[in-house]
Amino acid sequence: MTKALISSYKQLLEKTKNITTLHSAAAILHWDMETMMPPKGIKMRSLQLAMLSRIGHKMSTAPEIGRLLQETINHPDYSSLDLVHKRNLYLIKKSYDEQTKLPEELVVETSKQQAITINMWKKAKATKDFAKFKPELEKLFELKKQAAEILMQVKETATPYDALVDIFEPKMSSEAISKVFKKLREGLVLLLKKCETAQKQPDTSILERPVPVEPQQKIGKLLAEFIGYDVTSGESGGRIDETEHPFTTGYYDDVRITTHYYPHRFASSIFSILHEGGHAIYEQNLKPEWMFQPVGDACSMGFHESQSRFVENIIGRSHEFWTYFLPALKKLTGNVLSDVTVDDFVHAINHVQSSKIRVEADEVTYGLHVIIRFNLEQDLFADKISIDELPQVWNKNYNKYLGVTIKDDSEGVMQDTHWASGLYGYFPSYALGNIYSGQLLACMDTQLQGWRDQIARGEFGTVKQWLNGNVHRHGNLYSPPELIKTITGKELSVKPFIDYLNNKYSQLYQF
Repeated sequence: MTKALISSYKQLLEKTKNITTLHSAAAILHWDMETMMPPKGIKMRSLQLAMLSRIGHKMSTAPEIGRLLQETINHPDYSSLDLVHKRNLYLIKKSYDEQTKLPEELVVETSKQQAITINMWKKAKATKDFAKFKPELEKLFELKKQAAEILMQVKETATPYDALVDIFEPKMSSEAISKVFKKLREGLVLLLKKCETAQKQPDTSILERPVPVEPQQKIGKLLAEFIGYDVTSGESGGRIDETEHPFTTGYYDDVRITTHYYPHRFASSIFSILHEGGHAIYEQNLKPEWMFQPVGDACSMGFHESQSRFVENIIGRSHEFWTYFLPALKKLTGNVLSDVTVDDFVHAINHVQSSKIRVEADEVTYGLHVIIRFNLEQDLFADKISIDELPQVWNKNYNKYLGVTIKDDSEGVMQDTHWASGLYGYFPSYALGNIYSGQLLACMDTQLQGWRDQIARGEFGTVKQWLNGNVHRHGNLYSPPELIKTITGKELSVKPFIDYLNNKYSQLYQF
């Protein structure tokens, strides 16, 4: 590279670093809003977040970035750049082109409204009152719809909704996802029927035995230690705090997770910590030398979910893991689980049953929860349904897909925080993450002999190294379709995930 090209490229990376630093500060404010902020602080917090959004938008759309992009991309020596340089420039240009089309006031108003809507969602969920939540949700939806219609033109997507999907899962369209989800649904429904009609059924009452919050907190720290997510040492880069809805936020050296503790549902915090911990170790094991560069981000939310679901389910719900961890669980819970065997416990935590709550769903029915939300989001942005109709349509779909009756909107349309946060287009990533995880497992099985025995001995290091080398360290160097093929040598496929489920649950249920 010539000095001029190097100079322009480095200036772009410096501007990207500043933007990333600002976004990380906003993320901590969001974390505080969910964990530590007093209720009265919401008005000031909405203004703070709106201000940061305004500053971030100005930084992201600065004419200087456009000039530097032109200088680098049109430079005679551009072709000499390597894959990392070209990917950085592609991602910077993509962001610049999109952000410059979004009006500043729309970005600011959306950020402000998100904070207000999340706060109202918490209150409405607690009182089971969708009518209280609806006005703020409608305001936020209209703002997101405006942005989607603008971004549709920039991203050249077929629909406004596709433009939002692209934010979380680049190079994926709702049409392509629908085809994949059709195959996924067929496999899940068939397996669900086999599990529900099997003669051998688990005793799930053991999961309702009371475990106070304090022991659950100690269990959470042990789980974090097992996966290598440091929350206790003087050099730790993580935290575990409590929120209404578990989430992960942060960047490289400061990645925080949250959970929720239920005294009569102790398994809930176990699996939310493993899930969020999977997100955290992805973020913390991205390539250090790529920090602050666009390639230094995670590939997509689908791949993020592949890591969280991998740790939570493929590892955390396995017989091998509980061979190792059940004795520690028994010790921390006193006599509560003293009579429980590994086989009984593993079958209980893998109980397959149609249910109302996504985050509590088993591996088999989980994808159906996601498909319902995906279909509703498509219909919302296609003006086939309105926000006002959401509760009724939600309840109808839950009865159709899962055969359950929703009693109130807190266990129905208000159970998730995503729409209150304006994260339309995010939900498909969860099911795509499951599908990716199935392909990753099939690949790891061929490359990493004896890993299950290592888990049974309490050794997660080898599996984590495999994930580091094959997923984490690639960062955002490839699009999701490219990355899954780079890792496995195959295109996106539902089959490995369905095969994994059939193998696992046929053994548990003995059919």
